Amino acid sequence: MLPSPRANDLAELLGGARAYDLAQPYFVGMPHYPTHPPFLYSLSKKHGDYVAAGGVSSASEALALGSHTGTHMDALSHYSRGGKLHGGVEAAGVQSYASGIGHLSIDTVGLVMRRAVLLDIAAAVGVPALEADFIIEARHLEDAARAQQAAIERGDIVLLRTGWGQYWNDPPRYLAQGHGPGPEVEGARWLSERGVFAVGSDTLAFEKAPNAGSPVHAHLLVDCGIHIFEALNLEEIALDRVTHFLFVAAPLKIRGGTGSPVRPFALAP
Repeated sequence: MLPSPRANDLAELLGGARAYDLAQPYFVGMPHYPTHPPFLYSLSKKHGDYVAAGGVSSASEALALGSHTGTHMDALSHYSRGGKLHGGVEAAGVQSYASGIGHLSIDTVGLVMRRAVLLDIAAAVGVPALEADFIIEARHLEDAARAQQAAIERGDIVLLRTGWGQYWNDPPRYLAQGHGPGPEVEGARWLSERGVFAVGSDTLAFEKAPNAGSPVHAHLLVDCGIHIFEALNLEEIALDRVTHFLFVAAPLKIRGGTGSPVRPFALAP
């Protein structure tokens, strides 16, 4: 059956957009948060191990990783406060090692396709990358939004560039002994007050690390129901000075999962 004219219009509109890949690559030895599993990879079958008729062979691999390893999305079930998830549900009654978290898990998220805004904090401060212990305060968010003429609307996704995405292929520098720039609660409240759907950054922790008790995660995920994307690659889109765009991503359908790897794209005119 031929596509309807409406579908053709949509395809033409999207086909004219510039796509930016916002995901970081996976490789053995890649950066990962110390409390989460690393990325493990190996070929399980090489070409020539088994040769079929006509000289045909295939190769395949095995891999293992944590749901919060690499570019990923946090489900609202990732954090609790006082034993309660977002909305006041008692975590103890909906969780098990075998089945995960039975409420607000990542498999309930589905396709994320929303208007997004990039705030280039590093550029607003005037540096290639923020220092490891830099705290992104509300004034920095205001300054970046003003400089970029960024209009944040309810339901948007707001991404913060610290410049740390350029360190991804240098894991020791990226990990920085557990230190990294990001907002504390004041900056997180600036974001949550705007009614955003999700936030994200190019660091492993989004919030300033280390930060005892992860108060930003607790505020966003538990108090406000705002998702978090971490370990994004924001270098190319920042270089082109793109501020507003369509963000498209989908988490894996991990039943009971507290998070999932994603392959996000930004679509811009």
